Amino acid sequence: MALKYAYHPGNVAHSGSPEVAETMTPIARTLGLILTPLEGATSCGAGIIRQANRKLQITLNARTFAMAESMGLEILTPCAATAGNLQEDLDSLRNDPLLMQEVNDILSRTCGMTFSGGTEVNHLLHVLVDEIGLDKVEKLAINPLDMRVAGYYSPYVQRKGACGEDDVHDPEYMEMLISAIGGSPVDWEGRTASVGAPGLLSEEGTVLRQAAAVLSEAKEEGAQLVVSACNLSHSVLDIYQGKAGRSSGLSTNIPVIHLTEMLSFAMGHHNTRFAQLRTRVAVIGD
Repeated sequence: MALKYAYHPGNVAHSGSPEVAETMTPIARTLGLILTPLEGATSCGAGIIRQANRKLQITLNARTFAMAESMGLEILTPCAATAGNLQEDLDSLRNDPLLMQEVNDILSRTCGMTFSGGTEVNHLLHVLVDEIGLDKVEKLAINPLDMRVAGYYSPYVQRKGACGEDDVHDPEYMEMLISAIGGSPVDWEGRTASVGAPGLLSEEGTVLRQAAAVLSEAKEEGAQLVVSACNLSHSVLDIYQGKAGRSSGLSTNIPVIHLTEMLSFAMGHHNTRFAQLRTRVAVIGD
């Protein structure tokens, strides 16, 4: 039976990380996911809009919730930052009737929509484990990921109500998934550490130190590859890793890919890119 969701790709999948959109389509087809795009949905705010105007971010996300509710669907996203920010604002609306009424008044006046609280937010990782099942994923993995892989969660979804049935403080879903598709998961503390993505424009030095600490730890623990469940954090870990290494003096040279890319490669899609990834691992790693 197909699983149906309203699809929110995350903040960077349409711009800085088109590979997320390109790999999500074939894996959804393979997994039997029916994704209905949330056409016109805005950014989740990424923790940045909130800094200037919390009510604006909640209202924008309430509009996204109202869109999904009108479809009768729960929301699915492959981005931990999007999942975490949406879940936080969804909880705020549900727990504050006055805020819900105020936001609905704004939605009604500006776009003719309202939201009653009738949708849920799901990250792809949790749908894979809790809804689809790793036994099915394992059968679909025709290209085993025979590498030592450090799974990076980010802190965004590590909160009660946002990480499925996984443990909030000591998650294991990513490691279970890596094992299911033939990889060797790395045990490391940095998997839930922040890399400071929302502060990149204002506190670059701090962000670079955070990213360097995460990347260097993954390498020290024997990882050949980092797989990120957060599209936003991936941008820092990948694009800025050279700068992070130079500014910190730490060894940060390690390939970083998205969760959707890892799944796509394992399921037999984008084989050329998978071959290129193997070359990157051989060349970039120590």
